[in-house]
Amino acid sequence: MAHYDFVSIGDITTDAFIELEDVRVDCDSNNENCRLSMNFGDKIPYKSVTEVRAVGNSPNAAVAAHRLGLATALISDIGDDRGGQDCLDQLRTEGLSTEFVKVHQGKITNYHYVLRYQAERTILIKHEEYPYALPSFSEAPGWLYLSSMGPSSLPFHDEIAAFLDVNPDTKLAFQPGTFQMEMGKERMAKMYAHAELTICNKEESQRILGSASDDITELLVGMHALGSRQVVITDGPNGGYASDGTHAWAIPMYPDPAPPVDRTGAGDATASTTAAYLAHGLSLPEALKRGMVNSMSVVQHIGAQEGLLSAEQIDDYLAKAPADFAATPLA
Repeated sequence: MAHYDFVSIGDITTDAFIELEDVRVDCDSNNENCRLSMNFGDKIPYKSVTEVRAVGNSPNAAVAAHRLGLATALISDIGDDRGGQDCLDQLRTEGLSTEFVKVHQGKITNYHYVLRYQAERTILIKHEEYPYALPSFSEAPGWLYLSSMGPSSLPFHDEIAAFLDVNPDTKLAFQPGTFQMEMGKERMAKMYAHAELTICNKEESQRILGSASDDITELLVGMHALGSRQVVITDGPNGGYASDGTHAWAIPMYPDPAPPVDRTGAGDATASTTAAYLAHGLSLPEALKRGMVNSMSVVQHIGAQEGLLSAEQIDDYLAKAPADFAATPLA
């Protein structure tokens, strides 16, 4: 068993991207809170369907970290079906270790449907139930990266917390998924307390904290109060915000070279790239800058992984970045 710099934990799936054409989008007066509308009981035409295998928050993070030069593995669960084999084949094509991907006899591998309309998407998700368990490491990893898992994973989080209790040199990056947020900050308290880095978007931070505040500084402080030593909150076109508990910074989006094709995985790219560069020893604002670059690249492609960059490619984008692509201190 090899030493790993970065071990990502979470559910894996195949995403089927269905590009719609005969739909309507209704938004409020601020062009927010949008809803996708289709005629009920109708036959709805679509343009195309594209399958993207071995994705999900944590697999996306593993691919990002591997492409950035970290020795990386994925802890995940699949069924013994064709979908599971396809995911394994894709992970191996990426060069990722699959020694911690457990195949369960008689189980189904996750399969999600992504309804694409223009650059936005709505994802239909279903997490299959697996008997989650941590593997035995011959050497504790440098970082664990924890993200989206199904609702049956609650005891597994306690197992992860117990591992971190006895391996304090292993750092945790926590990107809460849908069900982890639904479990509530009290039940997830050990995860936040162990987190070297917690990263989410603005709406997710409001949901986690039970807050209606739009004040980014207040949200950063609230996330720190849960225990995380470093916090990143992204805010769509407004860029991202980072705090180490003493200093905070705002970083704009990296300019899109062309209109976005698909925003799936943009948040994963920001989160995992930031964590990967912290693992490389960079400061938080420098790590987040590189996360914003990778996010820009991902939205130029369909799916969450095709656009993920190498460290050399990120350096090239930084070298030609506009002057205002910089970390600005927050009051």
